[in-house]
Amino acid sequence: MYFGELIFLVLLFGAILLYRNYRGQNVSKFITSQVQTVYDKFAPYSFKLVREKTKELGQEYTARQYLIQIVVMAGFTGIVTYLYFYNLIICIVYMVVVVMFIPYLSYLRCKRVYSEFLFEQIQVYTSNTIMEFATTQSFVKSLEGVRNSGILEDPVKRDVDHMIELAYQNGSIDESLIYMSQLYPYYIVKNMHQLFLQITKEGARNSAESLENMQLDIDMLVESVYRDRIERATFHKQFLQFGIMLYLMVMLVQYLLGRETYLILLNRWYIKVLLHGVLIINTFFLLKGEKYYNENVGAE
Repeated sequence: MYFGELIFLVLLFGAILLYRNYRGQNVSKFITSQVQTVYDKFAPYSFKLVREKTKELGQEYTARQYLIQIVVMAGFTGIVTYLYFYNLIICIVYMVVVVMFIPYLSYLRCKRVYSEFLFEQIQVYTSNTIMEFATTQSFVKSLEGVRNSGILEDPVKRDVDHMIELAYQNGSIDESLIYMSQLYPYYIVKNMHQLFLQITKEGARNSAESLENMQLDIDMLVESVYRDRIERATFHKQFLQFGIMLYLMVMLVQYLLGRETYLILLNRWYIKVLLHGVLIINTFFLLKGEKYYNENVGAE
């Protein structure tokens, strides 16, 4: 039906690639540079923030990897929608729409990496502050010891510096604890701060057992979070495989009905509406799964 036009477009794109390479202009570099420019120009601040940290951690995709992602997703979408509708125009529309979702998927992935980094930093902050406090019996001195050890990174390191400044300015740790607890609403942070506040107000006698129990709580939480991360990654892989299989169910339908019968059914408007509904619902299902996988890392 539109197969000839599709072949023509593929050949045309191949000719453009050969021409630009012959002229000394690599097409992949040209496209990746344009993608990079668009991302940097239109990405929201929150995306830029988590993306910068993801780059520092060495886990951000390169422009080439983004290009591969675009080609794979657009190519898969093109094949699937062509098998659904045998209509080149509908196929191209769906390909464009799918490519528009890639920045959102990138944001979710960067947000997950950033959340994992923050949780690891909070783990370091709480564990080492407890160990320092067991020696110094002073919360501020403990914070200074953790800061000077060089094990913290921004933004947690910067926030610990501010906690120390608040403590010296006010002559108490109350405002420092409130500041950090609101900024990082992990229950281990709140519980540790509550413990330090209680020890500071009531005295430091017999605090060793409480500190040890708090350290055990932190260890148990970290173990459960890392176990959840492994299980979530396994589930994510199976989830994607299941979602892809749902898209390809149309092949089974065509096999059972026969291609000629299927093409006759495509002429009916309600069949087309039904097929569009299947694609949209399945895509929404996959996006919800991606959102769940990349959010709430380290949540208690």
